[in-house]
Amino acid sequence: MKACVIGAGVAGLASASLLLKEGYEVDIYEKEDMVGGRALTIDNSISYGDYINLLKRFDMYVPFAEPSLEEIFGGLIGGYKMDLGFHLIGGGENAAPLRILSSLGIKQEIIGSRIGFIGKKVDYPYLSTLDKMKMLPRILQLLFSRKETIRALESVSMEETIKKYGKGKMKLTLELFPRLITTVNDLSRISTGETFWAQRELMGSHPVSYPVGGLNSIAKNFSSWVEKNGGKIIHQKVEKIIIEGGAASGIKVGNEEKEYDIVISSLPAQDTFSIASEKNFPEEWAEKIKNLEGTGSLCAYYALNEMDENLMGKAFVFIERNAGVEGNDAVGMIDFKIADSASGMSPSGKYLVQAYVICTPEEARRRKKVESLREIMDKYMGKLIPGYEKKMDWCIYPSIWHLDGVAKTIDNEKPPVSTPVRNFFIVGDSTNAKGVGINCAADSANLLMAELKK
Repeated sequence: MKACVIGAGVAGLASASLLLKEGYEVDIYEKEDMVGGRALTIDNSISYGDYINLLKRFDMYVPFAEPSLEEIFGGLIGGYKMDLGFHLIGGGENAAPLRILSSLGIKQEIIGSRIGFIGKKVDYPYLSTLDKMKMLPRILQLLFSRKETIRALESVSMEETIKKYGKGKMKLTLELFPRLITTVNDLSRISTGETFWAQRELMGSHPVSYPVGGLNSIAKNFSSWVEKNGGKIIHQKVEKIIIEGGAASGIKVGNEEKEYDIVISSLPAQDTFSIASEKNFPEEWAEKIKNLEGTGSLCAYYALNEMDENLMGKAFVFIERNAGVEGNDAVGMIDFKIADSASGMSPSGKYLVQAYVICTPEEARRRKKVESLREIMDKYMGKLIPGYEKKMDWCIYPSIWHLDGVAKTIDNEKPPVSTPVRNFFIVGDSTNAKGVGINCAADSANLLMAELKK
């Protein structure tokens, strides 16, 4: 069986790996000259112009930078590595991409931590032993409910769940973590069931982790295994998917048509019709796919020349009340894992800190809105490191309106990996796989294999 995978992001590479493992012949087509998709790590080898072009291709821009981007890429960035956009991995060693890599015999090194909270004072970890004891009966009841029970909660909003169970610290917990899990601020849109599916992925001693060497190291590990095991990564753009008699039969690349038994697209689901003719799909399905909504955020990368050792390797969340965003309150995170020298992301004696605050894709596009979000992020950074500005060499604030392929909300249901066209599948964080971001992207490869085995 010959399989074509379109896109060499985490979802495409994970799918190709599992297909090869099952004996498929696999070709991956990637239009960029690098692998990883949005899970991309850049260094001082990239020029200012290339960085700007890269941002445009991935639905991003940089509204603010100190000093200017030209100055930063003119030499200040030397020795640093920086991801395209903020993204930790939930679940540590239990995360979907790490489990798949492990099944291939690859150990991905990570830096993991628990989560702290920036409130009137800074608490690390966020939940004390006493908090856990008070909340444990309810958390266990929810986390270890039968699958049918959680499915029934998929249409129940987190807002409703908070009204029923939200008291004391449990209320704050249910306000914080569903937002972080879904990258959505509006609790009335967040599915309780989906949140608890994802929460199961975050059990263990390292709820959040970061891959040593940068986010792109995951993609590089996958791509190395693919090529060592007979897969091909072809850096060409797929012009269209050939669909005949209701089934995908191949692709067109340049002026050449190539036959395949199955075709898998890892593009954002909304971009499906850029390579597949819409007329081949039921109208209702096509309209739903075209109207799927992604997630947005304003990110920050602070490059510091001094660091409090007590912060190293930790992650802290915050919630800004009445922030003027959809959902009213805005949740974000400031993470110090890439400040750890073990991450390999900063030169000796320097420290890179990453942060983000959640917003909608529309809000991420509006400069006035992201300006207020920047002020929020900087305020909480200042609570962790008073006077951090005096210790800062530079800072870049990327704004992104496609952080995750599809927002995991009640009114924006993610599609399955199978499509109405036979032999054509979609994978990535646009699908109804478990988790968010990279976890969802990798887990979609597992769903693909389950569909093919039916």
